[in-house]
Amino acid sequence: MQADGDDLKALYGRRFADEEEMRTDLWEVLCQRFFQKWIPQDAVVLDVAAGHCEFINNIRAGRRIAVDLNPDVAIRAADGVETHVCRSDEMTPIETASVDRVFISNFFEHVPREVIVSTLDEVRRVLRPDGKLMVLQPNVRYCGRDYWMFLDHITPVDDRALAEAFKVTGFDVEVNIPRFLPYTTKGRLPSGPGPVKLYLKVPLVWKIMGARAFMVGRPSSLPG
Repeated sequence: MQADGDDLKALYGRRFADEEEMRTDLWEVLCQRFFQKWIPQDAVVLDVAAGHCEFINNIRAGRRIAVDLNPDVAIRAADGVETHVCRSDEMTPIETASVDRVFISNFFEHVPREVIVSTLDEVRRVLRPDGKLMVLQPNVRYCGRDYWMFLDHITPVDDRALAEAFKVTGFDVEVNIPRFLPYTTKGRLPSGPGPVKLYLKVPLVWKIMGARAFMVGRPSSLPG
């Protein structure tokens, strides 16, 4: 069961109160220098569990949509971003086969396994047959000691479990980077646009510092 919207508003308001500017700068670079390559400029892009909307606010696309259970999503979203307050596995405002790209970041650790599966099923419903799913996810294989530092982390997920979840919900894995970004913005990720740009240019460093997986999938030609 996903947390109540008011609970999420209070929790994340306290957690990120002192790092808003730093996170905004970080996501601007990540979107421009990395994530944008998977997103055509005329695409319909859906950010599931969008949180503070750092991804959807900084990505270029023909139509941008943010979904979150936290009602603050409407405040956080930039001009031109559509917002819907709803569950990740009940995105009724989003039409079937209407989305080109779906992005999910740092979410599955917060929900039970059955919600991970039901969310991926719902993503498959809204994606077009040639669409892509992009997931950025803490990888418990590489951050096991600190994975539980946050009260709302309830499900351990690594890149192997994520790939299996893709498969059972009808996605083929196109890209699997088990170690991409460091685990938390409070930790080892270089601060400032310059160091982040340099980090993205040196994949060898990801294998040392990375503790978040990045995976891209596409709907399988056959269901399941």
